[in-house]
Amino acid sequence: MLLSPNCLYVCVRIYISGFVGFLLVLTSESMQNNLFSNLCTETEECLLYDLVCENENYEVRHYSSVKWVSTDEEAFFMDTAIMTAFRRLFKYITGSNKNGEKIEMTAPVVIKIDDSKKQFWQSKVYTMSFLLPSEHQENPPQPTDDKVYFQTMPEMKMYVKSYGGWMMSLTDKINADRLTNQLDAVGAQYKQDHHYAVGYNSPMALRKHNEVWFVVEGEPLCQPVMSDGPLVP
Repeated sequence: MLLSPNCLYVCVRIYISGFVGFLLVLTSESMQNNLFSNLCTETEECLLYDLVCENENYEVRHYSSVKWVSTDEEAFFMDTAIMTAFRRLFKYITGSNKNGEKIEMTAPVVIKIDDSKKQFWQSKVYTMSFLLPSEHQENPPQPTDDKVYFQTMPEMKMYVKSYGGWMMSLTDKINADRLTNQLDAVGAQYKQDHHYAVGYNSPMALRKHNEVWFVVEGEPLCQPVMSDGPLVP
């Protein structure tokens, strides 16, 4: 699915309201054997994972290494940063590259959020990334914007909490805090200087699936803990 320029404003709004390394969907067999294919239904290619373990509050997933096209934006709130970042990456995939080539949209969209600054008056760096399709993994078209770059995220495991509704600064923070509280309750080790906000859906989707990711350190834990209530949509 290649988004039209007329959809840009709506797309920006949805990713404001509504995401390192992974395995691409390359064969129908891999889709049948991987739960992630159930979440990613609107694009020809998406990311897959191996489910390591789960409990009633979160999952542990294994992701393989893959290449992304990314951009950084500094702002006080995620909602502000991703408006500019999404537009920049959207221009890249719709032809603003040295080949003038259009690149298919993939899912999910992933935003790395700097958690090292805790005070609300401190700005943060937000890194938005689009997965490069399989045909562009080895030799993607070079960007014309010097703020757009490629990165290959390493193989890693993630603690994952899912939630529905709109993805924005408030809902991401609520669900990130809930996940860290649940991880702390079982003594799980995870990287605390950043997390990922993850969104899967296009503006046309009536039901939306979002996630919060924290990178696992050490051996992952899926020990059951007491639920802290329903997720905020």
